[in-house]
Amino acid sequence: MRKVIYGGACSLDGYFAARDGAIDWLHFSKDVEAIMRQSWAQTDTVLLGRKTWEFAQAHAGEAPDDPSISAVKNYVFSRTLKTIPDKKAELVTSDAGAFVRKLKSKPGKDILVMSGGNFAASLLKAGVVDEIGLNIHPLLLGGGPPAFLDPGDRVRLELTECRQLDGGCVFVRYAVKP
Repeated sequence: MRKVIYGGACSLDGYFAARDGAIDWLHFSKDVEAIMRQSWAQTDTVLLGRKTWEFAQAHAGEAPDDPSISAVKNYVFSRTLKTIPDKKAELVTSDAGAFVRKLKSKPGKDILVMSGGNFAASLLKAGVVDEIGLNIHPLLLGGGPPAFLDPGDRVRLELTECRQLDGGCVFVRYAVKP
């Protein structure tokens, strides 16, 4: 069965961006490039929360045009949007947990979750996240979009990888235990 993987680069205090949305503090290195290249090679589907999708739309064209990234199927999850003007993504307004559970049962590669804490918490609560990977940066932002919000219950994790990256960053990967 396909794995659903949540994560990204965050500050030590658990924020994906500064309060004003700035991500100029992110340290990109050859280590990170290798992790991203491996991750995208094993992925064919991306799940985006509405706010993350809106952020990505506002910054479209700033990222390199990588065929391995543009070939993935994108789903945008929202309870407020009725349509999206993005022909490369499909809007999902139904129950996220049920939708992802069905998606996991279909053949394919891994499924990446790109979102902040709200959407991730709903997927953790639904029990559909299999892995969490974080590139933790050595700074405290003090606020911004959080990596985690309360999923309603404890989520038990098992450390599967931990290594230091360039720039004082630490990459950790956890399996979500049932």
